[in-house]
Amino acid sequence: MDLLNTLVDKGLRRELPTREEALAVLATSDDELLDVVAAAGKVRREWFGRRVKLNYLVNLKSGLCPEDCSYCSQRLGSTAGILKYTWLKPDEASQAAAAGVAGGAKRVCLVASGRGPTDRDVDRVGKTIEAIKEQNEGVEVCACLGLLSDGQAERLREAGADAYNHNLNTSEGTYGEITTTHTYADRVDTVQKAHAAGLSACSGLIAGMGESDEDLVDVVYALRELDPDSVPVNFLIPFEGTPLAKEWNLTPQRCLRILAMVRFVCPDVEVRIAGGREVHLRSMQPLALHLANSIFLGDYLTSEGQAGKADLDMIADAGFEVEGAGTTTLPEHRADALAAVAGGCGSHAKAGAGCGSHAEAGTGCGSHAEGAGCGPCGGPVPEAREAAAAETAEAPNARTDLVAVRRRGAGTDLAPNA
Repeated sequence: MDLLNTLVDKGLRRELPTREEALAVLATSDDELLDVVAAAGKVRREWFGRRVKLNYLVNLKSGLCPEDCSYCSQRLGSTAGILKYTWLKPDEASQAAAAGVAGGAKRVCLVASGRGPTDRDVDRVGKTIEAIKEQNEGVEVCACLGLLSDGQAERLREAGADAYNHNLNTSEGTYGEITTTHTYADRVDTVQKAHAAGLSACSGLIAGMGESDEDLVDVVYALRELDPDSVPVNFLIPFEGTPLAKEWNLTPQRCLRILAMVRFVCPDVEVRIAGGREVHLRSMQPLALHLANSIFLGDYLTSEGQAGKADLDMIADAGFEVEGAGTTTLPEHRADALAAVAGGCGSHAKAGAGCGSHAEAGTGCGSHAEGAGCGPCGGPVPEAREAAAAETAEAPNARTDLVAVRRRGAGTDLAPNA
């Protein structure tokens, strides 16, 4: 297939595909799917071998967000049955992080719901980072706290943060249909602040919110231009009690095509399969490891993930290996560039990675949840959007009868991240 040969050649040279080529990947047939996975897999192996980086999410503060992100179970007005609590103490967060590190996680992502941190919140997170690093030698820490104000990224870096996550989520053209309490430009600004401060920038997307192929290509090309070290790809979990509860638009095949397109456009970047992989990829998760080089271990923000042992077995059975703490995630040219921006100090030079995404369906490290990545979420959505969501029929090939969305700790007295 000439298209795939061309894309492999460009990926090995780190050359940007054309928009038409990226759209063509999303338009391939099921008969061509394994060829697409094999082609993108060549690019993945060129830059990351057969290593899989494990990340672990710690939800520092859950629920009651004032933003109106339609995909998020933590948004103000959400009736999703999720755990709600205020800030975890540093020792509590460190204990939660230790569980992930013990399971093989190389990076811990600290997420807090809300529009963005106050200066007091930044101090609080700084103490948490210190506690985690004291008890877990060599661990990378990524923060995801929403929109940053001037100077806050620098303070997080001084406190020991290695990375900052804030997802673009969807295309600029459709962003206003998903969120109205902040703008697409606000998100871009926060990613740029993190990068300028010497933090490893992490920014990704959420697929499955009713977007078009053109929207997906737009957001991935925008991410390529921002040049984050890590791109988490989240798949919407349509939680009951959110405006997008009826958006069942994804199939395993569709998810694999999206991951392949991201790999071709961002060949040498850490691509993470984030929230929603268990729900939407299901038994085809092992194939996704040929496209992405990073996953989350354990639970997400407000939903349960696959059992950690099942993830480790899947990685081994598929012929991949867990990336060790002493291995630099990014290819040498990217790791060197990150070290130069960071001044070559601390674990920034070592980490060479981005943060991930997270949460339930959305997942990248983020102050969100179910179908989102990190960043602000909450409040009511426009009536027109609610009406449109209510009228949306299930995608013809979506097997909602196979889906089991498990709310993390809901209806129990379990501690966060139990």
